[in-house]
Amino acid sequence: MQSWPDGFMWGTGASSTQTEGASPASDWLQWERDGRAPTSGDGSGFATRYAEDFAQLAALGLNHHRLSFDWARLEPEDGVHDPAAIEHYRAVLGAAHDAGITPWVTLHHFTLPRWFADAGGFTVSSNRTGAWARHVDFVAETFGDLVGGWKPINEANLYARLAFRLGVCPPGTGTNEQLAAADENIHLAKAEAAVRLRQTGAPVASIFALSPIVAHDDTPETKRRVESLDVATWQAGLTLFRDGYVHIAGRDRVERPDLAEAFDMVGFSYYATMGVAAGKPTIHPPGAERSPLGYGIWADGVGLVLDRLHDELPGTPLLVAEFGVGTDDDTVRAAYLRRGLEVVHERIDRGIDVRGLFHWTNVDNYEWGFGYDVRFGFIDGDRNVKPSAHVLAAEAGGALE
Repeated sequence: MQSWPDGFMWGTGASSTQTEGASPASDWLQWERDGRAPTSGDGSGFATRYAEDFAQLAALGLNHHRLSFDWARLEPEDGVHDPAAIEHYRAVLGAAHDAGITPWVTLHHFTLPRWFADAGGFTVSSNRTGAWARHVDFVAETFGDLVGGWKPINEANLYARLAFRLGVCPPGTGTNEQLAAADENIHLAKAEAAVRLRQTGAPVASIFALSPIVAHDDTPETKRRVESLDVATWQAGLTLFRDGYVHIAGRDRVERPDLAEAFDMVGFSYYATMGVAAGKPTIHPPGAERSPLGYGIWADGVGLVLDRLHDELPGTPLLVAEFGVGTDDDTVRAAYLRRGLEVVHERIDRGIDVRGLFHWTNVDNYEWGFGYDVRFGFIDGDRNVKPSAHVLAAEAGGALE
């Protein structure tokens, strides 16, 4: 057991679709019906078991939890809000407080209302400044009294590629122009939401999906690929935060000095470090054990992310907003967590301002295109606590059940 800074946030993260199942009015439910992903059902059952889940987290000493509000549940039709969904999410937030858990809320985690998606989603700037901004205002006004922290958009630097190039989430394909427009708008939407949500008085953190990129050789092909991956993964969001502008390839630079330093903390998800050999992505380090998702399992990479953010954003508080590994072998998860915590603690000892760590996830849930076949939880679907949970509990001061 190590000594952590006072107020260090021990948390977990999850999303609505993964824990509650796809909303009837969402683009993800149609995605499932089209055969693009397994059926999500009721996710992990969180919609009815949230009080039990919060009690388990509290017993383990984990006092923060990030959840998402499904926009399609709250606003199934354009301009029409569902009172039952509002009541449900207020009850969830209230139960978190009752258990001693500080709830953090995400407003967009990969899925959208069908009506918004059908109107072009984030490829259309007027959707961002219209329906999205209206939604942010509504959530702030309706739930702000119960929200302990905000993480407005999940992995904004990854979303456009998942949706318009890689076929991981709806619509699954698109033109280069749609990809670039969505990439630009999602970064702006996230920062604009942060500015608005900070008015509630609760802290706001980003969630960038950040993978260190390591060249395995010095060929020109590898150098070019490393540079392109670095631009796609790291540049746009950090430039907007640090310098107040966003510049997506193929589009004019957008000057937004009002959005510089929009977040109280720069948070990120870390799952893998990417190698590049002969101009092609590969796992890093070479020979690392592969997760079921195909990347190398290497906890040390979280330290590389913290090092770079500390260098590029000096003085900015940092947050490990997602850290975990998908595996059926809980001994692998326990070892990964143990090493990851050592690495984070080493960085804190070096003077890097890390405010907390949120494990992905608490209860095994729906993993998008992989259905229920990839498990990230330290608690199983029947709410049995796995041994890996004790690695976190030992550091957070929870009960070792």
